[in-house]
Amino acid sequence: MSMRLKDQDRVVLDRLAGEGASVIDRAVAWCAINSGSRHLAGLERQRLVLLDAVSVLPAAPTEMPLIASEEVGADGRVGEQSHPSAIAVVVRPEAPLQVVLTGHYDTVYPETSAFQVVTTRPDGALHGPGIADMKGGISVMLAALEAFERHPDAANVGYRVLLSPDEEIGSIASGPILAEFARLGHVGLTYEPALADGALASSRKGSGNFHIVVRGQAAHAGRDFAAGRNAVIGAARVAEALHGLNGQRDGVTVNVARIDGGAPLNTVPDVAIARFNVRFLDAESAAWFEAQVARIVAEPREGLQVHLHGLITRPAKPFNAAQQRLFGAVKAAGALLGQEIAWKPSGGVCEGNNLFASGLPNVDTLGVRGGDIHSDAEHAWPESFVERAQLSALILMKLASGEIDGRSIRAAMNPQGETI
Repeated sequence: MSMRLKDQDRVVLDRLAGEGASVIDRAVAWCAINSGSRHLAGLERQRLVLLDAVSVLPAAPTEMPLIASEEVGADGRVGEQSHPSAIAVVVRPEAPLQVVLTGHYDTVYPETSAFQVVTTRPDGALHGPGIADMKGGISVMLAALEAFERHPDAANVGYRVLLSPDEEIGSIASGPILAEFARLGHVGLTYEPALADGALASSRKGSGNFHIVVRGQAAHAGRDFAAGRNAVIGAARVAEALHGLNGQRDGVTVNVARIDGGAPLNTVPDVAIARFNVRFLDAESAAWFEAQVARIVAEPREGLQVHLHGLITRPAKPFNAAQQRLFGAVKAAGALLGQEIAWKPSGGVCEGNNLFASGLPNVDTLGVRGGDIHSDAEHAWPESFVERAQLSALILMKLASGEIDGRSIRAAMNPQGETI
């Protein structure tokens, strides 16, 4: 079915065109709430604000409690990281076409960060913590959904919204809910910011975060040096072996980011932790990496104990046939709006990886245009708030009309014929 703009579509799009200031102002206000992934009080404040914001949707929000995730401290002890509840809104679960929309309300900026409010740069960009990644994206999502509800075909589409507090630390706690929602949907829409040039992310690498705890034997560095077993040296050798994996398999990168632990200068240190991230292109590469890490951990080290913690949190997301069909439909929708939609591979990861791993084709960069995320230069372009809200609303309208065939896109994920 060819795609065209109908009069009822234009009504929705025109409504959004007049709401740009309010969509931006809402995101700016949210950015003034520090909601770093480990700042529980700030996350709770943001959660309560979002509970009120999603009340514009035609179903009451549900709080989804999350279990604590494992945390390896600087002393090598394993503890727990608590998380606030995720927020879910389920609208028309009986509708013939189901969409899953996801976002996250945590940021990378800790409570002590000096980067706390949004300002406007001389070039007009909004500059602030989370304005692109992804409080701006959540505001865009809600604007699109509220506008879509006024379309006469809205009853044809049901949707599940999930807003989580732990995406920036791997979605370990919210991962099971993402998987459950993905299995119930035909198409997924996620509101990470577009790439720096405005493009969408097509394929994505997979990712995992790991911690190797090395324990040795403390001793006085002067009186009894020979009795000690230096855990820092052990961790450094582990780190060197991990770094040596780079270049051995195409697309696999291992970033040793930090070594914690140590002791006073007059003491042989008895604990150190090597912390690292891996990126990979496919499941075979992930299995190869896991085997290599197991080998490194198992290597004998006299007087040292070595323990591995962590896991692969996001499988790779290839640009398969279903993804290509979905992206083609998004490109066609963008063309109706005068927006040129392009895409390219990304080494980054997000909730889109999780959704794809559970069988849901998805576009995961439908948020605002901006850049320099995860830094104190993070910014977003104000005109993109309306642009991206209109794009999402039009995608939903075309799914509702059948001009985008969501069921056949979902079926392309599994050519063996499994349907939902």
